[in-house]
Amino acid sequence: MKNTAIEARQLESLTSLIEKIPYAKFLGIQAKIEGGEIEFHLPPSRSHIGNPTLPAMHGGAVSGFMELSAALHLLYVMKTPKIPKVVDFSIEYVRAGMLVDTFARCEVVRQGRKLALVAITCWQADEKKPTATARVHFLL
Repeated sequence: MKNTAIEARQLESLTSLIEKIPYAKFLGIQAKIEGGEIEFHLPPSRSHIGNPTLPAMHGGAVSGFMELSAALHLLYVMKTPKIPKVVDFSIEYVRAGMLVDTFARCEVVRQGRKLALVAITCWQADEKKPTATARVHFLL
């Protein structure tokens, strides 16, 4: 995984990292890197439905997408790649997540030798109207 992270940085593509994580493949996570910014994409899928009457996405699919996006982002931006382990994950659901294209952007708020804090914003139609926000502490 460490070599894959280095490779991903050189190729400016997270596809090889995503392919190595079964849950990321199951969710269908995609990533686009433009100008050093990473934007994660979760295409709609029937397996993501939590409320079939709306249909709305399941909160677990949204949180899994956000947590994996943060881990992938951290692996991509760290100078010495270490496999991050989740210590704490906190999410706030701001709006109902409909079954449409969902996006996320991450920011490393703080990174030390042992811990890193990553903030994640998730949205659907408009980046200025987040569906959910989260923060995750990783042990490095």
